[in-house]
Amino acid sequence: MSTDTDAVHAMIARARAAQAEYETAGSQARYDRAAAAAAWAIMEPDRNRALAELAVKTTGLGNVPDKIIKNHRKTLGLMRDIQNVPTYGIIREDAETGITEIARPIGVIGAVVPSTNPGATPANNVINALKCGNAIILSPSPKGVPTCELLLDYIHAEFAKIGENPDLVQMIPGPGSKDKTQALLENTDTIVVTGSQNNVKRAYTSGTPALAVGAGNVTVIVDETADLDAAADKIRASKTFDNATSCSSENAVVVVDAVYDAFVAAMAANGGALVHDDTAVVAKLWPDGHLNRAAIAQDADKLIAALDLDGDVPADAKYIAVETTGIGPDHPLSGEKLSLVLALYRARDFDDALDITRRIQLHLGAGHSVGLHSTDDTRAVTLGQAIPTSRVIVNQAHCFATGGAFNNGMPFSLSMGCGSWGGNSIDDNLHWKHFLQTTKIVREIPACEPEVADIFADYWAQAGA
Repeated sequence: MSTDTDAVHAMIARARAAQAEYETAGSQARYDRAAAAAAWAIMEPDRNRALAELAVKTTGLGNVPDKIIKNHRKTLGLMRDIQNVPTYGIIREDAETGITEIARPIGVIGAVVPSTNPGATPANNVINALKCGNAIILSPSPKGVPTCELLLDYIHAEFAKIGENPDLVQMIPGPGSKDKTQALLENTDTIVVTGSQNNVKRAYTSGTPALAVGAGNVTVIVDETADLDAAADKIRASKTFDNATSCSSENAVVVVDAVYDAFVAAMAANGGALVHDDTAVVAKLWPDGHLNRAAIAQDADKLIAALDLDGDVPADAKYIAVETTGIGPDHPLSGEKLSLVLALYRARDFDDALDITRRIQLHLGAGHSVGLHSTDDTRAVTLGQAIPTSRVIVNQAHCFATGGAFNNGMPFSLSMGCGSWGGNSIDDNLHWKHFLQTTKIVREIPACEPEVADIFADYWAQAGA
């Protein structure tokens, strides 16, 4: 009698056969063409809109215009990043070391993808996998199944145009189950997981090499040197994008006392409605100890209604900023809120702001990213040395900048590694390098063996031999 896991094993077998042929008869041109096919499958304007509309309809998260932008920009940015990157054959020769590197695919990639980005995230993973000679099997969240199915239909339609094997890109059909996902985790060659921290833990304990990313809980500091209007505008743009579905959306802003009132005014001018009663907000946002589904990633008017704030905040408010002081498990506002709600902290000075930010990150979000609005660039370095974080985003709209932007140097990605601070194996943005391995040809070179004194002379001078 066949089972759900039998179907997964059969899918993996088809992927292995397709990948073996893809690699054996591979070329840089073929890999690039397949990646471009997957990219155009989501970027073609009519299909992009259809995917965005279906994602919002079936998940109830985010909004259509922003998902269209996300699908377009994230894919375009990734294609720019990989356009001239060699991923087939000899990719590096170093005469000095005598080492030649040959690009090699990993094999079959398993990718667990979230409902918050059911189109853009799987497309990103598929493009990276194909660029590097791999096959890939997607495991969408239950609500993300329809969007992922439609995306694969579009990819396979593009594959038909170029004669590529559709078994290179597959997905576990709905309804999903833990058993199906576990079979994928245990039997592919590498696992990529974005989303549920439960899935992240399962990936890292599956016995399969895993590229799983940590939780976001972005905290941003506004100091006394900041351009307050620019900071308020960027925070609004980032916080409200796709109704705060991004793990890189601001969850807390820490404002130095000297500019607190002026920043609150700038924030109000940019659609941020200030709420003083944090207890009332907590009661409505976590009515039973869990986030209120009527508030998660909803438009501002629905959020305001869910929090019973009609009449207490401007009707045209774009997001809610709640003054609070608490940090830790007993203070849920200090954690991730997945909604247009921002925790607002007041700090005595920059050192106090740094301490508040560090405490928030140690509570939740360690390793992901923090932000700084300041004209004192030395403070970014101070944060980078004091906070358990992989990224310090300076004077930018955080959710646009963290995952790569056309005006910064970060790789385009929807999955941010959080290093050991976040329990992850990587501390950079998940990108094409993580979908590739290499074989090294090692040749003999002239010996380079130092005398012992060449290494220890300075140490001996300080400490004695």
